[in-house]
Amino acid sequence: MSTPTETAVPDTAREVRLTRHLGPDEAATPAHFELAEVKMGQPGPGDVAVRIDYVGVAAAYQDLMRPDCPLPVPPYTVGGRIGGGEIGTVVHSQSPDLAVGDLVQTMQGWAEYHVGPAAAFHRLDRDLFPSPSYYLSQGTTAYYGMATLAQAGPDDVVFVSGAAGGVGSLAGQIARCRGAARVIGSAGSPEKVRYLVEELGFDAAFDYHDGPVADQLRDLAPTGISVFFDNVGGEQFEAAIHAAAPHARFALCGALAGQIGGSGGAPRLDLLTAITKHLDLKPFATYHTGEQVQAWTEAFAGWLAQGRFTFPQTVVEGGIAQAAPALLALLAGEHRGNVAVKTSA
Repeated sequence: MSTPTETAVPDTAREVRLTRHLGPDEAATPAHFELAEVKMGQPGPGDVAVRIDYVGVAAAYQDLMRPDCPLPVPPYTVGGRIGGGEIGTVVHSQSPDLAVGDLVQTMQGWAEYHVGPAAAFHRLDRDLFPSPSYYLSQGTTAYYGMATLAQAGPDDVVFVSGAAGGVGSLAGQIARCRGAARVIGSAGSPEKVRYLVEELGFDAAFDYHDGPVADQLRDLAPTGISVFFDNVGGEQFEAAIHAAAPHARFALCGALAGQIGGSGGAPRLDLLTAITKHLDLKPFATYHTGEQVQAWTEAFAGWLAQGRFTFPQTVVEGGIAQAAPALLALLAGEHRGNVAVKTSA
């Protein structure tokens, strides 16, 4: 194996910035993004320079563009970088902790290069997955909700709303790999319904446009659901309450009906039904602690090696200039699964 060669840090590189915050009920547009060229500093003692190879794209980034973002992380600042979750290669090092050629992950925002302390970068195993982009999955969130909170396992009938998205497409497979008896998903088109069943191994799926969700759930889970992983809220949450078996566990991850559709994200809770069924409702946010990330990475790598897991991913080519368009396309429902942009040649 050849020794990786140190390369010069470019004088300038590009990054994606937020031009202004989103207003109430406003959706992101190209005008909210700026592709800026910035001067690069040179690494000092203890620093490394990293060429970013892939950047992650997630629907939650639109929420972070709002000054009153409800997520448990600081919103983006006007004039600052947006994005989070980047995979890159160390090209210059003045630190004993990272070597040239190391694969690393950081959360510093969409850019072509980052220069800074080695502690700002987490070294990864380059050989663990088929592509470095696999580290940019939303699996930590899916695994924490499905495995840790809902504890899906044998005999469970599982319903995942928004199942064709980055989190849902993983959550349903996690339940299946943990031995669930039946996994049901909802999606927004016939194509996505077929995708869930034929490619991701869901036992059944339905298009929520095809009729009342409560009726479709009743047909697909006549004895009730014991686990609900919710990415949507709205009508689908309300229907799940009525479709739930006694002592069902609900992992409440998102409210896409409100985040993207503009309404319906705040469902009505039939409290009497929830009480009489002894439902366990667990809203959650994933902080991506070391333990959470490690638990997902180990399970994911193991299931992939066993041929039990399909990683649903869209990789957009074209460099850092495609990061904002990829986010807008994701919000418009044009991408399935987890989305990453390849930013290096």
